[in-house]
Amino acid sequence: MSSFSRYGDITSIDTTGASLETANQDRLGYSGIAASQALMATDLGRANHYRPLIYQVAHAHQIDPALIGAIASRESRVGAALVNGWGDNGNAFGLMQVDRRWHSPCGSYDSREHLMQATEILVGMIGAIKQKFPSWTKEQQLKGALAAYNMGPDKVNGYHNVDANTTGHDYSNDVIARAKWLKENGF
Repeated sequence: MSSFSRYGDITSIDTTGASLETANQDRLGYSGIAASQALMATDLGRANHYRPLIYQVAHAHQIDPALIGAIASRESRVGAALVNGWGDNGNAFGLMQVDRRWHSPCGSYDSREHLMQATEILVGMIGAIKQKFPSWTKEQQLKGALAAYNMGPDKVNGYHNVDANTTGHDYSNDVIARAKWLKENGF
């Protein structure tokens, strides 16, 4: 098992991909895994720009770099959707959108410090979901943690409806589909 699979193997996590609401960011007109892949493909150049930083952070936290890249894609289109580093009506900061209502954002919007902080938040969510759902597999816990990264662990109520309360009702499914595509494309 590689150090990047400490929290589960993203390639074995089931996913339905992006909702039509999420896919409409790029006016795709379709949803699902293909939509997530298309969204990620649009963001690939920006993700590759940050690849060295993403790999440093991934190594430090023993988490798959494709997952960090996919979160940055979902949260900020790897920076393209930000205004002066901010998104979510000025409430969230950086490539991975650290919400200032819950955290004190660190570093510049595209810095190693920011990516470290956001990944630490994700790792904290993995711990919270492990504690809440100890019988889930590592992969299920990782998917639940992605949903919790978006809305908090208290709103994750079960695996089969993990995205019921997430933005677009697809957050973890979309991020997983984007991460799988990144991984398949050598990220």
